Amino acid sequence: MTDYQAPADLLKDKIILVTGAGDGIGRVAAKTYAAHGATVILLGRTVPKLEAVYDEIEAAGDAKPAILPVDLAGVRWEELEFLAQGVEQEFGRLDGLLHNASLLGQRTPMANYHYSVWQQVMQVNVNAAFGLTKAMLPLLEESKSASVIFTGSGVGLKGRAYWGAYAVSKFATEGMMQVLADEVDGVSNIRVNSINPGATRTNMRAAAYPAEDPKTVATPEDIMPTYLYLMGDDSIGINGKQFNAQK
Repeated sequence: MTDYQAPADLLKDKIILVTGAGDGIGRVAAKTYAAHGATVILLGRTVPKLEAVYDEIEAAGDAKPAILPVDLAGVRWEELEFLAQGVEQEFGRLDGLLHNASLLGQRTPMANYHYSVWQQVMQVNVNAAFGLTKAMLPLLEESKSASVIFTGSGVGLKGRAYWGAYAVSKFATEGMMQVLADEVDGVSNIRVNSINPGATRTNMRAAAYPAEDPKTVATPEDIMPTYLYLMGDDSIGINGKQFNAQK
């Protein structure tokens, strides 16, 4: 979908929640969705970063966003239920959910992997994504056509040495996407897919490949066509698929 040309009003009047919205791909996706007409709910753990994105969206003249400061590493089910109640009271529904937030963890052999780090990566990348999806499903059901997008990875399709919990979490993410997609298929207005962003110029990429020249990889802006396609109504009927944002 790299050549997808999104209409300017593709996401007009849609309510879209983006996790990890304060930085990297999440920040750009939130701004891009807002620029195409959406009211964006910015979820992240670092309030100043979320406020900066909020200010950028407002300065562009787009719909006023909302901020949900949440640390997914320690979030409890009761908090997720409370978040869903707040979204329901404010908006009444949810049209899109982009699971962008992820932790990289350690790049080391599994024999050397710290158990506590493993648990934290799985909590943010898998458990919190499940909990947030479960909490928001009733609101997604209220949409005429809702899209849930999970973020995958090449190492979540074929295991690679030294990627540890991150790779395992992305295998789990693909499995979660496929299970949920199969459950809603034909019985719901919700569609569920995943995106593998590929090599993208983010802080996580820099941490994973510290010797890499960032100018040699795509920017988050470069990969937005796929994010727009799957979030907009042009992708109605597409369910249970894994997309590569750079192919």
